[in-house]
Amino acid sequence: MDNLLVLPLILVILSGLSLTCPAAGVFDRLTPADSLIDDGTTLVSGNNGTFEAGFFSPGTSTGRYLGIWYRNIPVRTVVWVANRVNPINDSSGSLTVDGSGNLVLLSKGTVIWSANSTGIPRSPVLQLLDTGNLVVTDGGNGGGPDGYLWQSFDYPTDTVIAEMKIGVDLRRGLDRRLSAWKNENDPSPGDFTWGMDHLAYPESIARKGNQKYFRSGPWNGVRYSGAPEQRPNQIFRFKFVDTQDEVYSSFQLIDKSVLTRTVLNQSNNYAWERYTWSEATQTWKLYSTVPKDYCDDYGLCGPNGNCDMNTMPVCQCLKGFSPVSPDKWNSMDWTQGCKRDAPLGCGGRDGFNRFTGLKLPDTEYTWVDRTMELKECRDRCLKNCSCTAYTHADIRGSGSGCVMWFGDLVDIRHFPDGGQDLFIRMPASELGGNGVDRVKIVIATVISVVGVAALLVAAYYNIRRIRRNIGERTEVFEEMFEKNRSSKQQDLELPLFDLAIISKATNNFSVDNKLGEGGFGPVYKGTLPDGQQIAVKRLSSSSGQGLKEFKNEVILIAKLQHRNLVRLLGCCIEGDEKVLIYEYMPNRSLDAFLFDIKRGYLLDWERRFNIICGIARGLLYLHQDSRLRIIHRDLKASNVLLDKEMNPKISDFGMARTFGGDQSEGNTNRVVGTYGYMAPEYAIDGLFSVKSDVFSFGILVLEIVSGKRSRGIFHSNQNLIGYAWRLFADGKPLELTDPCLEASCNVLEVMRCIHVSFLCLQQRPEDRPSMASVVVMLGSEGALPPPKQPGFLMDRGPLDGSSSSSKPGYSVNEITVTMVEAR
Repeated sequence: MDNLLVLPLILVILSGLSLTCPAAGVFDRLTPADSLIDDGTTLVSGNNGTFEAGFFSPGTSTGRYLGIWYRNIPVRTVVWVANRVNPINDSSGSLTVDGSGNLVLLSKGTVIWSANSTGIPRSPVLQLLDTGNLVVTDGGNGGGPDGYLWQSFDYPTDTVIAEMKIGVDLRRGLDRRLSAWKNENDPSPGDFTWGMDHLAYPESIARKGNQKYFRSGPWNGVRYSGAPEQRPNQIFRFKFVDTQDEVYSSFQLIDKSVLTRTVLNQSNNYAWERYTWSEATQTWKLYSTVPKDYCDDYGLCGPNGNCDMNTMPVCQCLKGFSPVSPDKWNSMDWTQGCKRDAPLGCGGRDGFNRFTGLKLPDTEYTWVDRTMELKECRDRCLKNCSCTAYTHADIRGSGSGCVMWFGDLVDIRHFPDGGQDLFIRMPASELGGNGVDRVKIVIATVISVVGVAALLVAAYYNIRRIRRNIGERTEVFEEMFEKNRSSKQQDLELPLFDLAIISKATNNFSVDNKLGEGGFGPVYKGTLPDGQQIAVKRLSSSSGQGLKEFKNEVILIAKLQHRNLVRLLGCCIEGDEKVLIYEYMPNRSLDAFLFDIKRGYLLDWERRFNIICGIARGLLYLHQDSRLRIIHRDLKASNVLLDKEMNPKISDFGMARTFGGDQSEGNTNRVVGTYGYMAPEYAIDGLFSVKSDVFSFGILVLEIVSGKRSRGIFHSNQNLIGYAWRLFADGKPLELTDPCLEASCNVLEVMRCIHVSFLCLQQRPEDRPSMASVVVMLGSEGALPPPKQPGFLMDRGPLDGSSSSSKPGYSVNEITVTMVEAR
C-alpha cells in the first residue's frame, strides 16, 4: 500500500522536473539549480529549436569551447563563442547561472569565462531564444534596455544573424563589433574587425589591425552609400538606427524559414560573406561578399581620387584635380592621390561642381544637420573655407538634411547604376558652365591675365634687382629689418646671421644634423663658431606656409622673454633662403617622450606636473603679461620643446595672432592648426580667442596624464576626450593615467590636473577659465567647480552654436576639422 502511494509522488516529481529538462541531455532553460556540463548536454532554443548551445571543439582543435550553433543542419555552424580566448583542455567544463544572474563557466573549480548581469534578479533564468540570442531574464520577465539582464547579442564574435545589432550603445558604453576567428581551428580574435564608426554621419568599417580595409559608406536613408545593389528583397530587410542613445545596423528576416548569416572571414580576401542554407544541397550557398571588386579596397586611389571599374586604369583624378606624383600615378601607384589644379579662393570666389553616381567619401571629418535644406547647406559650406564638399544626408523623396566634408575626399568610387550626388568645392576657374555667369568668368579671366602679366613684369625687375644686389636681403624683409640694419648699436634687438655662417654651422644643412621636420620645413642642429649650439629652422620651398608665417613668427617672438617660451636668437634672409635660429633644446619635443613606450618612463609624474605648470605659465605670459596679447593657435605636444632639465618651452609662433590690450578674440576664414587640438568654435566657425588656446591646453594636459594621443580611438570607439570624460563621469579618472606613472603617481595632483583639463575643454568658450585661473588652480588645493560636458562627440549642436531641438552633430573629431594649409 505504501509503495502505491510513493509511486504517484515520484511521477509527479519527475513530471515537474521535465519542465526544465524535457529530454535526457537537453535543457530548454537553466536556473541557479542547474548546470550545463560537457557531456553532450545542450541548451535548445525555445519553440522551434533552431539553435542550441553547448560545448564543442572546432576543426582539428582539442580545446573545448562554449558556443551556439544551428541545431537541425548536418554541418555544425557556430555563430557565437563564449570563451574564445581561453579554451578548456578537457571535458570538465560546466556553465551555471548564479542567484545574481551572472554566468560562470568553470573547469575544475577555475573560472574560465564569466558574464555579469545588470541588476539583481529575484529569479534568474538563462534561455536560448529562437533568434539565437542567449539571454538572462528575471523569471522570464526580462529587464534592462533591451528586455534582458544580459544577452549574447551584446557581445558578437564573427557572425551576424537576424535581429543582432552591430554598432554602439551609448547608454551602456557597448561597442558591438565583430572580430574574425584566427582560423577554422582557433576561434580567438584575429586582426580582422568590423564595426560601426560612431561619427556625425556613421558608417560600417572593416579593419585589418588598425588600418581601414573596407567601408560601407554612410547610411543615406535607403541603403549604404557604397552598396547601390542593396535593394529590397523577399528574404530580409536592412535596418539602420541613429539616435542619441545608440547607432547600429541589423537585418530582419521576411521569410522566417530561411537560414542566413553573415561572417567576417580572416582566411581570404573577403571581409564580409553572406551565406544562405540550401536544403536541396545541404550546404551553405554564398549569397554576397564585400569587398565586391578592386574599387572596394579602402582608399585605393588616394585622396581626391575616383575609382571606376569601367575605366582603365581604374583610378582617375576627380575633375579639377591632377596626380600629386604623375610618375607614380602612371606606374599605377595611386596612394598619394590627387591635388587641386588651382587653389581655392574662399571669400565668395568659389563654387561647386556636381558629381553624380558616387560612393560618398570617408565621413571621419564631417558635420551633419538633418533638418537643413540643401541650399542652406551650400551657403553654410561656402562660408567655411575648410569645407570641401556637401550633399543630402538622406536621399529619400527629394532629399533632406545636410552633410559637409572638411579636408581631402577619400575612398570615392563611381557606380554606373546607383550612387549619389556630391557637390565638390571648386575655385572659379574650374567651375565651367555649371550655373555660373559666363560674363563673370570672362572678366575674371581677363583680370587674371592682366594680373599674371603684372606679376611677370614685377618678377623681371625683381630678378634684375637681385642680380645687382647679390647677397642682399629680399625687399619684403628690408622694411622689416631696416631699424636693425641701420642701427649703430653692437647689440641688435634681433641679430641677422649670414647664410654662410649658418650653412657651416649645420654642415651645409646635412641630413645627419636634421632634428625633424614640420609644416614650416626642416629643423637642423648647428654649432656656431663660438661653440654655441643652435636649432636652425629653414623655410621649405614646398611648405604650405610662406613669407607671411615667417614674418609673423619673427615679429612675435623677437621680443618675447619668458623661461617657458623658446628663445629666438636671430634670423637669416638671403636670396630665397629664409631661416630662423633658436636656442637648441637637447631633449627635443614633448611628443617624443609622451608617445614612446620606452622614453615615457623618463617622464615621471613630478616632471610631467612641472611641464603642465610650465606650459600654463607660458600661455599666461602670452595672453596677459606680454607686450601684446598673443594667441598661439597651434599649441600641441610637438610644439613644446624640452631643455636639458626637462623644462617646457612653447615654440612655433607661425600661426599666432596678436591683439591690443583691449582685444581678446577674432575671426578668420583661414582655419589653421592641427587635428585634435582645435577648439570647436575655431574649427567650425573660425572664431578664435585666448579661450581657444585654453581648450588646446586642456587636450595637452590629457595627453600628458594619459600618454595617449588626442586623435587615438579608445573604448567604444571614442576619442581621448570622450574616453577620459566617461572615466571622469564614472568616478574612475585614475584609470586614464599612463601606466608609466604607476610608481611615481601623486593621486591628488593627477586628479586635479584631469579636473582642470575638463574645465578647459568645456564646449562654450565663456565657460572655460582664463590661464591666470588655471595657474592658480594647478598651484592650490581648493575645491574646483564641476565642469560642464566638453566640446566633443556627445554634443551635437549646430555650427553656429545656437540651441536646436534637431539632431545635427559633429563627427568623432569635431574639434579637429581640417585646415586649409597642411601641417
